[in-house]
Amino acid sequence: MVYDTDTAGGAVHGYRLSTVVPGSVTHENAVHELAGADLAMKLHYLRTVYYFAASETVEGLTTKLLKDPTFPLLDIYYPVAGRIRRDDGGRPYIKCNDGGVRIVEASCDSTFREWLESTPAINRHSRLVSDGVVGPDLHFSPTVFLQFTRFKCGGMSVGFSWAHLLGDAVSATEFLNLWGQLLTGKELHKSYELRGIQNQSEKIAKAIPDSALPLSVKQVKQVGDLWLNPNSQRMSTLFIEVPAAKLKELKSNMPTSISIFEILSAILWKSIAELRADKEPKTVTICRNSSIERSGIILSNEETLNTLLINSSPAKAKLLELASLINEKAVNEMKTVEHLVKREGEKLDIVVYGANLTFIDAERVDFYDMEIKGEKPVHVECSIDGVGDEGAIMVLRGPSGIKFEGNGINGRLLSIILPENEISQLRDLLANEWGIA
Repeated sequence: MVYDTDTAGGAVHGYRLSTVVPGSVTHENAVHELAGADLAMKLHYLRTVYYFAASETVEGLTTKLLKDPTFPLLDIYYPVAGRIRRDDGGRPYIKCNDGGVRIVEASCDSTFREWLESTPAINRHSRLVSDGVVGPDLHFSPTVFLQFTRFKCGGMSVGFSWAHLLGDAVSATEFLNLWGQLLTGKELHKSYELRGIQNQSEKIAKAIPDSALPLSVKQVKQVGDLWLNPNSQRMSTLFIEVPAAKLKELKSNMPTSISIFEILSAILWKSIAELRADKEPKTVTICRNSSIERSGIILSNEETLNTLLINSSPAKAKLLELASLINEKAVNEMKTVEHLVKREGEKLDIVVYGANLTFIDAERVDFYDMEIKGEKPVHVECSIDGVGDEGAIMVLRGPSGIKFEGNGINGRLLSIILPENEISQLRDLLANEWGIA
């Protein structure tokens, strides 16, 4: 069913909603069990916007053509089309009932170049991707939304909302990249494996002893059936592009063992500590996403979750010192978190991103591998909803070999999610002290 809504103001309007289900009926008893790592991330949502320049290919894509590959895609990823249920003990799982993913269509009065160059970089993505969350009616809440927004120039954006409980950023991008391949008409040459969770869970339970709440997570008030972190402050997202020339300059002053992600994280840590002089963040969390050495399971949260605690002032520390600590001293707590969630179940709701100031390495996530009939995005923005009050920063790789005004070739995009009252201060500090603007 399609609904017309005229409540949206501003440059994006004409929202229309519909639902797409798997092309084949899923077995009526099929369920997808959620691992401890999945449930640990249940209050977080990945929101990604892919921008495509105007071309004959993009302009010729009707809504039907865009929807068509979703049917076979959901035959493979059928849990994505399911809905949350609880077992007799209250533990959530996904009932694979073909409830479908939500499709949103919209129009924008700007060209996409005007949008990227003139729209304030704070929360710029939010009108181009759904803000849907799981709940309060779990039985009817989609976990995935796709929004297709047409710009007046003929360009288009694809807004992709993904409930983190389904899997990490690698799982999410592989899902959408496969959608692009199916849209292009490519044949599938590999099998796709869903989780067989029970043996894995038993192994974790036996290997990890009972422990106190790990440093990498924070307990929040129980959320019931509305799965969204109840922040005490309004959070906003600022996107900052760091061009290749600036990265080369920063890297030239560091040992080769220190990565760009670690340098940028150290700069952000030091800068945010300056802003929070009365409450410097001395504990940080480092999350790393990589498609290397994964299990092969297509829906899974397999990122590392590393914690680093220092006793000295990060604001007064040298940049190399902080970058080296991130590189060498962070301790992976993911299995401890998995075991904790498995043990406590619904008695415990936690946040991961923003429990401490969190740095997320998304440099190896293949955002720019998504293509539509040979057309790759010229720009990608990704943020996270549900981040705790301490904030989070994602480091994304920019496009390689694609020239676009304002976007450095082989640069990085910083997605900075902080309390709203800190965003402008941090932007000014980065520009004045580090030449990052």
